[in-house]
Amino acid sequence: MALKPETKSRLMGVSTATLCTALFKRGLRNQFIQDVRPLNASLPNMVGEAFTLRYIPAREDLNPITVFQDRNHPQRAAVEQCPPGAVLVFDSRKNARAASAGAILVSRLMVRGCAGVVTDGGFRDSPEIAALPFPAYHQRPSAPTNLTLHQALDINVPIGCGDVAVFPGDVVVGDKEGVVVLPAHLADELAQEAVEMTAFEDFVAEEVMKGRSILGLYPPTDPKTNDEFAAWRQAKGRA
Repeated sequence: MALKPETKSRLMGVSTATLCTALFKRGLRNQFIQDVRPLNASLPNMVGEAFTLRYIPAREDLNPITVFQDRNHPQRAAVEQCPPGAVLVFDSRKNARAASAGAILVSRLMVRGCAGVVTDGGFRDSPEIAALPFPAYHQRPSAPTNLTLHQALDINVPIGCGDVAVFPGDVVVGDKEGVVVLPAHLADELAQEAVEMTAFEDFVAEEVMKGRSILGLYPPTDPKTNDEFAAWRQAKGRA
């Protein structure tokens, strides 16, 4: 199921917090990737379908530096195969003692038109990655090469990233707080609901800043709140 342009546009304007609430309403409690943060929090939202790479613990006799001479090495192959518009998601087993990738590979993803990159480990060359106009999320900086700890194994298979199951084609959304994973079959309705929730919360935020109590307002248990919200949307052109 391909990500619809209108769904992507909606997800570009909503927060991971709002999406987590919409997911919770559907019984999905564990879709926010743990302990992952943006290298550059000034960038717009990251939205794209997941393309995955799985690492296992490196075994020294199988993971010398010479493995990079193989043009089909899974890490290199994943960078070259991740489709434009997709997000490359690394399963680094929440281990940031060695890098998942560095600035050259992340730059290659950017130039190829990918939407972003996420690891539950770390990136080396993190200052250079942070300077790119490209969304990148990790646990913390990590200078050692991935080969010292990680052995790249599988491309575009179900993985775990920060305690979240990520399936190829899931919709990955990142903002200034972190990254949430949306099951592909729910992405359209979640995006639409999140837009509605965002409009209401923007209205509530304005009212709170005017000094209004949250009681009856958030949630809107006072009947007049919904009428006031409708009028606000009309006035703001967000109907």
